[in-house]
Amino acid sequence: MTELLSRQRVEAFYKAYATRDPEKVAPYIHDDVEWTVCGPVDYLPFCGTHRGKASILDLIGRRVQAVLRTYSFVPEAILVDGEQVAMLSRQSAWRAADGRAISYRVANYMRFRDGKVLHNLSLIDSFDVVEQVLGHPLPVPSKHHDDGELIAI
Repeated sequence: MTELLSRQRVEAFYKAYATRDPEKVAPYIHDDVEWTVCGPVDYLPFCGTHRGKASILDLIGRRVQAVLRTYSFVPEAILVDGEQVAMLSRQSAWRAADGRAISYRVANYMRFRDGKVLHNLSLIDSFDVVEQVLGHPLPVPSKHHDDGELIAI
């Protein structure tokens, strides 16, 4: 039987997750977990879909930290509905390559089973974080409109 997911359990998970310590996170990760981080793999090589508890603990404890060393994790909103959780956070990290500080938002959509994360989808504000990782704005093509292309509604 599936246990009822409490807000306290979710907050305890996020407190452990904020440490990026695999030993503290492990009790909250389901053996059959699937964890997806959406973002540009060329700049953030930890992005993609990862499966299995060992892979997720390696992702949290080593692979992400090889690029971004998180020093602040501030949940801005957490919603719990049954076994579904949505969370928006502000994360700050030092870029591993040079120690430059960056700050970005992440939205997580999770499904728990028996009090453990079974599915996670992380959506990083990747445009913002990649500009910060690169240290310069990304070129964005702009289309120039003349008055003949405008439509009034």
